[in-house]
Parts: sequence; structure tokens; C-alpha cells
Amino acid sequence: MLQGARSGRAIHVLVATPVGATGQGGIDRIMASLKHELERRGRGDIHVRFLATRGSGHIALSLLHTVAFCARMLAARLCGKVDVVHINLASHGSTYRKLVISGWAAMLGIPYVLHLHGGGYMRFWPEADTLLSRRIGAMFRKAAGVIVLGKVWRDFVLRKVPQAEGRVVILPNATETPSLPHKGGGGEVHIVFLGRIEKDKGTPELCEALGLMADLPGWRATIAGAGEVEALRLRLEELGLEGRVAVPGWQAAADVARLLSEADILTLPSFVENQPISIIEGMAAGLAVVATPVGAVADIVSDGETGLLVPPGDVPALKNALSRLVEEPELRRRMGEAGKARHRANLDVAPFADALCDIWRAAAESRVEKR
Repeated sequence: MLQGARSGRAIHVLVATPVGATGQGGIDRIMASLKHELERRGRGDIHVRFLATRGSGHIALSLLHTVAFCARMLAARLCGKVDVVHINLASHGSTYRKLVISGWAAMLGIPYVLHLHGGGYMRFWPEADTLLSRRIGAMFRKAAGVIVLGKVWRDFVLRKVPQAEGRVVILPNATETPSLPHKGGGGEVHIVFLGRIEKDKGTPELCEALGLMADLPGWRATIAGAGEVEALRLRLEELGLEGRVAVPGWQAAADVARLLSEADILTLPSFVENQPISIIEGMAAGLAVVATPVGAVADIVSDGETGLLVPPGDVPALKNALSRLVEEPELRRRMGEAGKARHRANLDVAPFADALCDIWRAAAESRVEKR
């Protein structure tokens, strides 16, 4: 442990997050919930600052945020106000920025923790022995801790970097308990999709599945998110569903909370995921879930217990799962209650914050052990 931490001084943590815990992306939403929880508790033993490394502007400006983060890290190191750097990591530009930040932290002698989020990381991290692959491998090897969201990601990291054995921790994503009471869809079963509207999220297949449900009464749907919104609306018109399926586009946090409170089923038929926040939000609100067992989804959604899992791209299976939950209210209620119970026990932000604080303190201890 750090000498100051042994004597009761707080651990100081710098958290690298895309927009600084104010953005609407998955990582920023998780970090915003964490920030709120730490502030609510008023913990004196952990001081955390959330700083942007990408920013909300044009991607070309992200370099300025990365340089600013490194400058803040140096200033904090010189005045003894940083003990651990927490690095939220996804693929492509996120990795290039974090290679700089992790390298700078290592040069300054500051332990860092990697928190792997990107659902496409298995495709992004080259299998071939390339310069990029070696750099990523070195970043993981030098980390004081590596946080992954499920078993499949732990196995992936240890296959790539077996030297990280003992430093890889599975910590599922988490959300706050909903602020709005759950009302449901009322007279019609309300199916909600929350996510980017694109092929990887399975929105074309969702459209086709809903089209096959056109003759089934008693349901409506909302497909909310940014992306290929106009193409989706056109396809729904072709299927004659424009009156039953709303496509409101991107939704702010308050709108998401309202949609979840007025929904009965949360669906996310993705091809690629790590561990989606929208599914955890749906479980927190007491919704039955229909999803695909990709990434670490199956770590939190138990097929037949908290939801129904269908193969990616299987339109008939998706249609059958959604139809079954529309037609069987008791099954829908039971799965929603089971999902809510799992959220409160394992996916709430309070135990998530506790686990992160333990990881940060262990990372600080690793720095002293190396001295």
C-alpha cells in the first residue's frame, strides 16, 4: 500500500473516460453512475477525478484532450495527488489514446488499471504479431489490474496475455436503481430497443421480426437511438408498421428513464457486444429481456429465467421470443421480477463502486511493493 494510504491518507485516482462522465455513451454513463455513487457516500478514503480523453467535439480534437490528460497526470504526480490511473478502454481511437496515457503513467511510476469495454475488441486486437498487437499486449502486461465484464473477456485477455494471470478481475457493468416507478405499457405490451441503430445491433433483424408479428394484437414498440434512423423508418413503412413502432431517434437520459418505466420488454438482438448497459437498465426497471448471447450478455441474462436468448441473426427465433412474451403476461412478469432481483443483488452501482475502490487500493499497494 502507498505509505500515505497506510497512515490513513486518501487514495487519489484519475479516471480516463471519453467525455469526462458527462457524455451519453456506454462508458460515460457507467462512469457518471459511479461518480454519483461516490459523491452520495462522501467517502474520505478515495478521491476520484473524471477527466476527458476524447471530448465531445470532432475526433481530430481528441489529441488535445489526451495531451491535457497527460499534463494533468504529470501535475498531479508532482504534487502527490495521484496514486492510480483508471483507464477505460475500447477499440480503435480509444486504444491509440490509451497507449499514450498508459505509457505516460508507466514513465511517471503511476500504477494504472485497464477497464476493457469495447465489444469489438476481439476483432480489433490483431492475431498476427504486428506492432499494434505487441503494443497492446505490453499495455496489458504492465497494468496493475485488468477489469473485464465477463468470463469470455477474461479468457480472451489471458489467451492474449497469459502473464496477466492473477490481475484480471471480472466486474460486470452496473447501473443505478431507476428513479421512476415501473408502469409498463398499459393496454398494449411495449417492446423497447435502446442502442445505436445499425447492423451490429441487429436492428434490421428486429424490423423483420416485428414485421412477422404484424398480425399479433396487443403490442407496440419503440426503437430508440442514433444511427441509421431514416433507413429504419423507411423499412418500417414498407412493412406497414409505422403506426405501431415509434422511432424517436437519440434519447437523453431523462427520456430513456421514461421509456424504461413505460416498457414491458427490452430487446437487443446484437451481433457484437461486450456487456450492454441497456440490458442492465432494462433488468433494473423490471423488464423481461430478449437478447443474443454475444460477449458477456449470457453472464447476466439467464435464458428462461431473466429473459430469452436467441441466436444472432435468427429472425424467426427473435419473432417467437418476442411473441411469447407478448402473449404470456405471467412469464413476462416473472422474468422481469427475476431480472430486477439480479440487478439489486449483482448489478447495482453500490457494490460496483465498492469493488472498484478495492481494485484501486490494490493497485496502489502494487506500486509500493515494487519500490
